[in-house]
Amino acid sequence: MSFSEREILETVRMVELETLDIRTTTLGISLLDCADPDLESACEKVYAKIVHHARDLVGVADSIGGDYGIPIVNKRIAVTPIAWVGAATGAEDFTPLARAMDAAAEEVGVDFIGGFSAYVDKGFTTADDALLGSIPKALAETEHVCASVSLAATRSGINMDAVARFVDVVLDAAGRTAERGGLACAKLVCFCNAVPDNPFVAGAHIAAGEPETVLNVGVSGPGVVRSALQRLGPDADLVACAETIKRTAFKVARMGELVGREAARRLPEAESPPSSQAMQERIRAILQPRGGAWLSQLLALQTRASILAARAPRRPIRWRQHRQPLRRPILRRLLAG
Repeated sequence: MSFSEREILETVRMVELETLDIRTTTLGISLLDCADPDLESACEKVYAKIVHHARDLVGVADSIGGDYGIPIVNKRIAVTPIAWVGAATGAEDFTPLARAMDAAAEEVGVDFIGGFSAYVDKGFTTADDALLGSIPKALAETEHVCASVSLAATRSGINMDAVARFVDVVLDAAGRTAERGGLACAKLVCFCNAVPDNPFVAGAHIAAGEPETVLNVGVSGPGVVRSALQRLGPDADLVACAETIKRTAFKVARMGELVGREAARRLPEAESPPSSQAMQERIRAILQPRGGAWLSQLLALQTRASILAARAPRRPIRWRQHRQPLRRPILRRLLAG
């Protein structure tokens, strides 16, 4: 992309005097392949995939902001609605998945991670019901996780049962964080006609039809539009106002396009998911300062168990097998409530 000197000076004025900034760079990550009948395995996959793909997001955004002099206010992650990911577990509480998301967000350094979400505009699945029941506890126990629920759509109408249920969720979330001003409610939103690639919290998530990873850039330019209209004067007609807004919005969007293209170029290409050994090494590096010799023993035990499981004949998974207590200790300390 090429820019003239006039365009560069105009952008500098927008940034310095008219509060133009990049509101967010949001990395969308599909977690559909993280579904697993075992809840702890699903948590492990979710954590590993988010850290694997988003490990350089904050550094790249900061470097672009420094190179171009454009403020990038927030760095965020949006994932597949967790009701879809956790459905295979049959769990009644999805809070461990929220803790895994929160730990991954903390590890990569982003501000928020969205996607603790469900679509219930036409009705509830078992997983949707479990996720709605988990929202208050999940938001109260995490710092970075945001939740959203689609309650209505133009095509299907309003699910009034879901609206009534959502009211109870909001009240419960507020009560659990009353000493913090009801902070959990600031990380919770409901939708009508939810868009599948929303980069803005608290409703950030990526739904069906999105690629494996996608980078969305949100631009904040109302101050620029206001300044442009003020320069028109009070006697401008509606056509002049519409043309000015159109041209100004194009300039603002072009800056967002520049940042998005540059971020996509600098972010490493999606590699194959880390191997089990590589994932264990990464978890070891994260947990070692918090633990001691016990971690090495647990990792060794898990490795031996994995080898034995690989050699054992495969058996069909029973429907209620996942309801047994969590057996593998590798993430027990990380996910403990």
